[in-house]
Amino acid sequence: MHISPSAEQFEAHGCSIKLCRLEGPEALELYFSCQPPADVTDAGEQAEAIYYAIDTVLQKEGGSSASVVSEMVFLRDPGSNVGLVREARDRVLASTTAASGAALIEIEQPPLNEHNCLEVSVQAVLPIESMQRQPIEVEPTCSCAECLSAHGLRIQLGEEARFYASGLCGSGDNAHDQTTSMFTLAEELLQKAGMEFSDVVRAWIHLGEMERDYPQLNKSRREFFKARGIDPVPASTGIGGNPISGSHDLCLGVYAVKAGQPPVRTVMTSPTLNEAGEYGADFVRGMKMAESNKIALHVSGTASIDEEGRTAHVGDFEAQVDRMLVNVSALLERQGASIGDIVSAITYLKHPSDADRFREKLHEAGFEGFPNVMVVAEVCRPELLCETEVLAVLPVTS
Repeated sequence: MHISPSAEQFEAHGCSIKLCRLEGPEALELYFSCQPPADVTDAGEQAEAIYYAIDTVLQKEGGSSASVVSEMVFLRDPGSNVGLVREARDRVLASTTAASGAALIEIEQPPLNEHNCLEVSVQAVLPIESMQRQPIEVEPTCSCAECLSAHGLRIQLGEEARFYASGLCGSGDNAHDQTTSMFTLAEELLQKAGMEFSDVVRAWIHLGEMERDYPQLNKSRREFFKARGIDPVPASTGIGGNPISGSHDLCLGVYAVKAGQPPVRTVMTSPTLNEAGEYGADFVRGMKMAESNKIALHVSGTASIDEEGRTAHVGDFEAQVDRMLVNVSALLERQGASIGDIVSAITYLKHPSDADRFREKLHEAGFEGFPNVMVVAEVCRPELLCETEVLAVLPVTS
């Protein structure tokens, strides 16, 4: 398998694109991020340019928007702009998106670049031979527009099945009950796709009120995993971000893999970090997954945490960035990988005022050369100032 040593960066329709191509034995996988033109300020025009750029990238690679399996839209002001974004997506991509079923999340996480009303991260799969796609739907948990459109996507690559879902919300009056409900919804979608929650490799949870709701999320998640006997638990990111629907306080995304032979998965650990379960957060620091097309290294949301699970360098922003990157690098190195093997990242910053120094620190550390959407978000502890999550890949072995 060939993996580009660094992302290709270029412009399309005035948008800045970072693209990683991954050519494997089963498919061509694309990971790319898109920022709007620097000379456009209107949210609708920014969105239109982004979707024309996305369509151009996909066609250039021999696919279409029907090749997209996952799309994340990071919005500065959803209340004012989500309608404009959806109109632009439908207008530009309408001819090829019918029944594609891609996992989609629209989340309030303002891009670090204050000019940008939105940024978009895309994952697409272009099969070398035929690939089966199957949108999966179940009864919604409530009647809000987001729940009515909730779904998952199952794709089949040879003997391997993958499942993608994003933006799943649950019903209930509090975070505990909503967490139980959204995990149950994900389980129902997985079962309809012929899978179980134990097949989930990676999860994402966005919370509108991090300090208020994170403890209840952890309690409910632990109860759910214990009741299902989930071991090992998935890699995960729990991060601040307002769901689009005002009816819900948090939402869930999952990625699962199942094959004819049980896929080989390995919990990723590092001597620089303790296990999150030791302080009540049920996720692993990373999950190595041997897929048919690649060896995927899913690094959970990682911050400035030390070997005892304590926050390292409280109040020292630059030292927290350094420790965050040390932890990520150590997790990758234990699996024979490095920052150069990263194909996609999302990086979170608590205070926008730190943005310039944040970019400088990432550049100094060589944490670049791949799609990396950088947004403003609350991290899981009040004293944590930044966090990142990455996907790195290694070649499949015979």
